[in-house]
Amino acid sequence: MIIFAKAKEKDSHFMQPFIHLHVHSQYSLLDGQASIPNLVDKAYKDGMRAIALTDHGAMYGIKEFINYTNKKNQAVQNEIKRLENEIKESENKGVNSDTIQKLHINLNEEKKKLFKPIIGCECYLARRDRFSQNDKVDSSGWHLIVLAKNLTGYKNLIKIVSKSWTEGYYYRPRIDKALLEEYREGLIISSACLGGEISRKIDDGQINEAEEAVQWYKNLFGDDYYLEIQRHETYRLDADQTTFPKQQRVNEELLRIAKKYDVKVIATNDTHFVNEEDADAHDRLICLNTGKDFDDPNRMRYTKQEWLKTTAEMNEVFADVPETLSNTLEIAEKVDFYSIDNPALMPFYPIDPTFGNEDEYKIRYSQEQLIEEFSEQVFNRLGGYNKVVRIKLEADYLTHLTKLGAANRYGDDINDELKERIDFELETIKTMGFPGYFLIVQDFIVNARKMDVAVGPGRGSAAGSVVAYCLGITDIDPIKYDLLFERFLNPDRISMPDIDIDFDDEGRGKVLRWVTEKYGNEKVAHIITYGTMATKMALRDVARVHKLPLSEADRLAKLVPDRIPGEKKVSLAKAIEVVPELKEASQSNDPLVRDTLKYAQMLEGNIRGTGVHACGVIIGQTDISDIVPISTAEDKETKEKLLVTQFEGSVIEETGLIKMDFLGLKTLSIIKDAIVNIESTTRKKIDINKIDLSDEKTYQLYCNGQTTGTFQFESAGMQKYLKELQPSKFEDLIAMNALYRPGPMDNIPSFIARKQGKEKISYEIPITEKYLSETYGITVYQEQVMLLSRLLANFTRGQSDELRKAMGKKQIEKMNALKAKFLSGGKANGHEENKLNKIWLEWEKFAQYAFNKSHATCYSWVAYQTAWLKAHYPSEYMASVLSNNLNNIVEITKFMDECKSMNINVLSPDINESFLKFSVNKNGDIRFGLAGIKSVGHSAVVDIINERRKNGAYKDLFDFVERVNLSSCNKKNIEALALAGAFDSFPGVSREQLVGVNSKGEEFLDTLIRYGNKFQLDKMESTNSLFGDDTSFMISRPEIPNAPKWSDLEKLNKERELIGMYLSAHPLDDYEFILKHVCNTNTLNLTDLESLNGKEVSFGGLVTAVREGQTKRNSPYTIFKVEDYEGSIEIPLFGEDSVNLGRYARLGMAIYINARIQPKRYRQEELEIKITSIKLLTEVKDTLVSKLTLQLELDELNDTMVADLSALIKNNPGSSLLYFQITSLDSNMKVQLFSRPSRIEVNKHLIDYLEDDLNINFKIN
Repeated sequence: MIIFAKAKEKDSHFMQPFIHLHVHSQYSLLDGQASIPNLVDKAYKDGMRAIALTDHGAMYGIKEFINYTNKKNQAVQNEIKRLENEIKESENKGVNSDTIQKLHINLNEEKKKLFKPIIGCECYLARRDRFSQNDKVDSSGWHLIVLAKNLTGYKNLIKIVSKSWTEGYYYRPRIDKALLEEYREGLIISSACLGGEISRKIDDGQINEAEEAVQWYKNLFGDDYYLEIQRHETYRLDADQTTFPKQQRVNEELLRIAKKYDVKVIATNDTHFVNEEDADAHDRLICLNTGKDFDDPNRMRYTKQEWLKTTAEMNEVFADVPETLSNTLEIAEKVDFYSIDNPALMPFYPIDPTFGNEDEYKIRYSQEQLIEEFSEQVFNRLGGYNKVVRIKLEADYLTHLTKLGAANRYGDDINDELKERIDFELETIKTMGFPGYFLIVQDFIVNARKMDVAVGPGRGSAAGSVVAYCLGITDIDPIKYDLLFERFLNPDRISMPDIDIDFDDEGRGKVLRWVTEKYGNEKVAHIITYGTMATKMALRDVARVHKLPLSEADRLAKLVPDRIPGEKKVSLAKAIEVVPELKEASQSNDPLVRDTLKYAQMLEGNIRGTGVHACGVIIGQTDISDIVPISTAEDKETKEKLLVTQFEGSVIEETGLIKMDFLGLKTLSIIKDAIVNIESTTRKKIDINKIDLSDEKTYQLYCNGQTTGTFQFESAGMQKYLKELQPSKFEDLIAMNALYRPGPMDNIPSFIARKQGKEKISYEIPITEKYLSETYGITVYQEQVMLLSRLLANFTRGQSDELRKAMGKKQIEKMNALKAKFLSGGKANGHEENKLNKIWLEWEKFAQYAFNKSHATCYSWVAYQTAWLKAHYPSEYMASVLSNNLNNIVEITKFMDECKSMNINVLSPDINESFLKFSVNKNGDIRFGLAGIKSVGHSAVVDIINERRKNGAYKDLFDFVERVNLSSCNKKNIEALALAGAFDSFPGVSREQLVGVNSKGEEFLDTLIRYGNKFQLDKMESTNSLFGDDTSFMISRPEIPNAPKWSDLEKLNKERELIGMYLSAHPLDDYEFILKHVCNTNTLNLTDLESLNGKEVSFGGLVTAVREGQTKRNSPYTIFKVEDYEGSIEIPLFGEDSVNLGRYARLGMAIYINARIQPKRYRQEELEIKITSIKLLTEVKDTLVSKLTLQLELDELNDTMVADLSALIKNNPGSSLLYFQITSLDSNMKVQLFSRPSRIEVNKHLIDYLEDDLNINFKIN
C-alpha cells in the first residue's frame, strides 16, 4: 500500500485532486483526537488547498479553524496585495500590456496558493422533528454533513446549529427538515456516513424510502446536494470488522441511486485523528467517551482507518471511481473566501422616547451635517449614515445623563478643567462608537442598586473615566486621584471598551436575570470555556481505561511535578525527561504501565469538555445566533438553562459581539452582611460609601497590622510593612496596594523610609514633584509615567498611553521612537538631557511591573471599607467574614483565631440565639448560623427563626416541637441540630439523650416528633372548637431516656461532621500550648516547603485519615493525614519508615513529629518532609517543656501580680525550670533570674491564665 502510494506521488498524472470534506477535530468532544493546526498543516503539506471542518453537532472549533488558516495564508495574502498594488500602479503609469498580463498571471498563481477553510458541521437530523422528544427513536438522529458556501450559508448554518441546541436538544442537539427548508440558502449538503439517512435506509432494506429521501434533498438543494461514499477497509484484528462490508453494500446502492437521479458522489474518509499511528490513542479516547474499559470485548470500536489520508492514499482507495475524488474540488470551488468577523456590534440601549428617537434625528441631521461633526473618516468607519444617526442619538443622551450626574457629583464646582475633561471623554466615546455601551452599563448598575445589590466602586482602568463616575458606573473621583481616561480608551487607537463590574455574590445572579429580561433571552448569552486534559488528568484517564491499579495511577500522577525549571508549561514528555521514576516507568517491562504513559502523552491537551465562563456575558444588538452559533448549558446554582456562545472569550470579540464581565466579589457580600448585622444589633443604618476617609481608628488598625479578615491587606508580609509604614492617609494605602507585588515590592523599604523621614525625598527634575509627591518621589503607577511624559515632553494623551503600553510589553522599536520624542520634547522644554535619560532608564526598569492606579484606588477603597467596619464594629464584621467563608475550613480556622485574639467568642449554634448566618448576640459574641449546619434545610431554619420572632424564645425541647413547623423541621433536621449543640442551652437534656433510645426501645426523636405533631393537631382542633380556651389538648410529654455519656472526642467529632469544624472545643486543646509554643511549625507552613528547606521542624496534630497498602514492589506504605489548628497535611511513609512509624498512624491519635525538610532522593528539584521520629502527645507533653521564662516589665510589677504569680506557681508544681526576665524600658535594663526552689508544670490552664488574666509575655524552652 505504501509502495503504491509513493509510486502515485512520483507520477501525479494518475492522481485525482482531492480535499477532505468530512473531518472531526478534538472539538468533537471525546470522539475526535485531531488538533486543528495539525489537520490544516498536514492537508497543506499534502498539496490540498482546502479542507472542511465538520464536528459533531457543534461548531466549537470554527473560529480557531478560520484564524489558523488566515495565519497560514498571511504570507500569500501579503504577496497578493503587493501584486494588486503593482498592477494598479502599472495601469496608472501606462506600463505595456505584456508586463501587466504577466503580473495578472502571477496574481492568479498566488491566489491558487491560498488555503480555503470550509465551514461545516455534521448535524444530527431528527427522525421525526426536532420538537418530538418522547420515544427512543427521538434520542438519536441521522447524520448529515452541512457546509456553508458563502456568508449567507454561514449565517444559515449557525442558525440551524443554534436551534438544534435551543429547540431540538434531546440527548444530543438535533435539527430537522423544517429547519433545512427555512435556512437552505447558501448551504451544501452531503449524505454523510453510514449514520446518514440515505445509508441507514439502504442498510435497513428501505430502498424506496432512500430514493424518496434523495429526491427530497435534490429538490431542495439541487446541485448543492451530494451523496457520500466511504471505504474503511481494515486488516487490523483489534479494529471494527463490520463497517467495511456494510459500506460496500451501501456504496453500491448509493452509486446506483446517484446515477438514477443525477446526483454527484463524493468520496470522504470519516476523519477523527491526523496520522495512522494515532489510531490506538483514539481507541483509548473512545473508551473514555463510552465509559468502557480497554479490555472490554463489547466496547465500541472504530476501523482505525479514520486518519487524515493523503491524496495518494485516497486515490488508492477510490481508484475505480476517480470522479468521486475530483468532485470534492467542485465543492471547494463553490465555496467563497469570506470573513465571519464584524466591527463592534453595539447593543441598542432603549433611550427614553421623550428625549428623541432615530426617526426624529434623521429629520434633524443630514448626512452632510453628520460627516462634518464626525469627520468623513470616522463617519465611514462607523458604518455610514444609519449607524452614525444611532450613535449621535446615543451620544447626545449620554451627554444629557453625564451632565445630570456631574451636577450630582460635583455640584457647582465644575471648573473649566473638569468641563474640558468631560467633553474630551464624551467626544472620544462618541467617535469610537461606544456611547451605547456606557448607557447599557450605567443602566444595569442603577437597577442593581435598586434591587439592593452591592456594586463595587469600579475595577481596572474604567475608573479613570469621569463620565463613568458621573453616571454612577464607578464611585472613585478620577480627578481627585489623577486617574486617566486614556488608560481606558486611547483616543489614538480604537479598542473595545472593557468595564468589569463587581457585584455581591448573591446579587450577581439577580442582575444577570434583569439584563436577560430587559434585552431579551436570545440577545444575552454566556461565554463557553473548553476544559482540556491536563497532564495528570490524561495520565489518570488512560490509567482508568487500562484498569491500572489506583495506587499505581496515583503514584505516577504524583511523580509529575507542578513546575519544571525553564519550562513555561508542564508536559508529560518533559516530566518523563526530568523525573527518573517516570522515565523508568515509560520504559517499564509492564506493558500496562508503559502504554499508560505512552497514550497519556498522545491524549494530553485534548479537549475533554465544555464549561461556562465565570463572569463573561454577551449582550447582542440582535439575536446572538445571528452572529455566532450558540449552545446551552446548565447553571450550576439555579439549574436553569443558559445560552452559551460556541466560541470562547479570547476570540468572541473578533465577531463583533460585546463582552461584559459581571463578577461576583465576596468582599461586597461581607460588607453587605456586616451592615445588616450592625443594623440588627445597634439599629444603625450605615452608608458605607459615606464613611470618613481620614478615620483615626481605621488607620490605627492598619498601623497595628490587624488586617486579618480585611480585603487586600491581610497577608503576613503586608501586615509587616503596614506596621513599618504607619499609614496615615488613603494615598498610602493605594501605594501599598500597588507596590505589594513582585518587582515593585523592592521599592517598599525606600517608600517606607521616605514616609518616615529616614530617607531624603528628591526629584530628578523639580516639576515632577507635582505627580510624585503623594508617593514620596517614587514612581509607583503607570499613570504617573503617562502624566510625567506629558508634563516633561508634551506627549499627547494618546501618545502617553502608547508609551505605557510599549514599556509594559517591551516593544523595543516603539520604545526607541518614543524615547527620541521624549528627549527632544524634554529638551525643548528646557530640561537637561542627562536627567531625561536617567528618568527614562528608571521608567524602563519600572514599567514592566508598574500597576494600574485606577484599579489600586478602587480596591483600596473597598479594603478601607472592610477595615473601617472591623475597627468600629468588630463582632458584626467578623460574623460576616465567617458567614462568607463557611465552606473553607482553612480560612474559617484563621478567622476563628482572629476572633479569639480580638476577645470575641465564637459560640456553637443555639436554637434561641442563632440566625441563618453567623450573627452577634447581646453580649457581643458571635453565634454560629443554623443554615451552616449540614442536613438542616433552609426552609427549616426560616421557620424556626420566624416562630421565635413571633412568639418568643423556645423554653425547652418540648416547647420547641410544640411550636415549630414539623413538616419542614423533620427528624433529620432536629437530629442535626442536636448533634451540633443547638439544644445545649435547654435544661435537662443532653446530646446523647436526644439521639438515645427509651425504655421501650424507641428512638427518643421519633417519640418527640410524634408528640409534637399530636400536640399541634390537638391544639389546632381545640382552637377551632366552640370552647376556645379548652386545654384538654395538653398531653403527657414523652420520657427522656438515659444514655451513656460520650467521650469528648466522640462528641466533638459528631459536632464537626455537622458544622465542618470543632467549635465548642477542640480535641487538641490539651496540647494547644505544645503546638503553639513548643513546635516550630504547623501544617499551614508545611504547605510551603521551599521556605523551610534544610530546616529541622517539629509539629503535631490529630490523625484524621489513614491509608495502608503495598507498592508494586511489595514494599509497605502508610499514608496518613495530620490535622492541627491551622489545617491539615498528608504524610507518606514507605518501606522501613512505614514498618517502624506506621503504628502511630491510627485514627484519633494525637502525635508529635520531628522531621527534616530536604530534597527528594531522586528528584532533587522537589522537597519532602523526612520524618525522624513520631511520639504520642499524651506521653511527651510533660517532657517537651524544659523551662518557662516569664517576661516582666519592672514598672508593671506590684504586690497583686506577685501574689498572683506566687499562687500560680504553688498550684502548678512540676518538673520544668522557671525563669524570670525583668526589663526596664527607662533604664534599658534586662535581668534574668532563676527560681531555684520552684519547678512548674506547664499546661493549658497555666498558659491561658498567663495570656488572658495576667497578660504576661512568656517564652517556652
